[in-house]
Amino acid sequence: MNNKINIAIICLAALSSKFAIAQVSTSELDGRQNTITTAVPFLMITPNARSGSMGDVGVALPNDPNAIHWNAAKMVFNEKQGTVSLSYNPWLRSLVPDVSLSYLSIMGKVNDRASFGGSLRYFSLGEIQFTDQFGASNGKATPSEWAADLAYSQKLSDNFSLGVAFRFIYSNLAGGAQFTQSNIKAGTAYAGDITAYYKNKTKVDKYKVNYGIGGAITNIGSKITYTTDINRNFIPVNFRLGGYGEVEIDKYNTIALALDFNKLLVPTPPVFKTDSAGNILYDRSTGEAIILAGSKSNVPLLQGMAQSFGDAPGGFKEEMREINISAGLEYWYDKQFAIRGGYFHEHQTKGNRKYATFGIGLRYNVFTIDAAYLVSFGQRNPLDNTIRFTLGLDFDALKSGSNEKEQPNGIFEAPKDN
Repeated sequence: MNNKINIAIICLAALSSKFAIAQVSTSELDGRQNTITTAVPFLMITPNARSGSMGDVGVALPNDPNAIHWNAAKMVFNEKQGTVSLSYNPWLRSLVPDVSLSYLSIMGKVNDRASFGGSLRYFSLGEIQFTDQFGASNGKATPSEWAADLAYSQKLSDNFSLGVAFRFIYSNLAGGAQFTQSNIKAGTAYAGDITAYYKNKTKVDKYKVNYGIGGAITNIGSKITYTTDINRNFIPVNFRLGGYGEVEIDKYNTIALALDFNKLLVPTPPVFKTDSAGNILYDRSTGEAIILAGSKSNVPLLQGMAQSFGDAPGGFKEEMREINISAGLEYWYDKQFAIRGGYFHEHQTKGNRKYATFGIGLRYNVFTIDAAYLVSFGQRNPLDNTIRFTLGLDFDALKSGSNEKEQPNGIFEAPKDN
């Protein structure tokens, strides 16, 4: 199915952050609507079904084959020596059939204190029929975006690790289509992650408790542009902090809770001074829009990250609204079957994404299969009424498969020493 999109709309999407910042006014903020926008938002889409079924938590989840996306420092604490994971996420499936996000992640341990990994995410926008403002065809194209990552994590102690990741980003929203009205090109950017993870265990009464705390600053990188314009757009630099706690009820049953707090480290659009007709006023000497509240948003990367903690036009109250909250619950039976649920909350003035998530997980022999389903409240979500899947492969189990024997219950177990 072809998606007919006017060229003017495509240009707005390609330069979303630039236009959003330039057009914010006091009147538009009367309802406190002041959403932060960036280029390449596909970097923030939850790629794997386990986290996707737990309200999009992930910075502290243990044994995560998709740790590079959430927190590369977790890789070295993985119980397996090597894993590979492949995820598929339908996108806007209620409107179009051919838009999706695919994610491949692979990682392995060098030794007990170091681990390497890599990942590739690909966001396909399907086939699009481009037209100009008069409805004339500009041809068909297949826009897409992708990012490739390399990551490393190192234990600094038995319970604490640090990790780094390096990322190349490619965004081709024109998809090869030719436009005479606009000089649109593919955008590229480079980025990196700095992450940390702490994991430990304790005992409360008769119950064993495993817990972890994770923190990550991701997508610290260059700005991106889709034209020859010198104005470049922020990519989604992001700060995530969260925790995880798991209680072993008995030999067969465990239950865990995870909680993440998430904030974009990108300047908040300011409130501009306007005339009686609502037109933005400009300083004649500099040619820049006059800021009534907030701070200038077209600033260098590091300045933008620093000021993002205190540049909201509404002050501290608005800054707190920019923190998204994710919560997830996970139950495992015999480490073979999992039931999951979660909730994601974003303030109504910052995007108004609110949704519940559900899912299951199954481990059998060398494979792990996870599925997730999302139900949104209020504003519709691109993942509504779709099921996301992740398939995992355990290199350890694959390697030792020839030394295992099958039990009557279908579970494989290595033979015991005499």
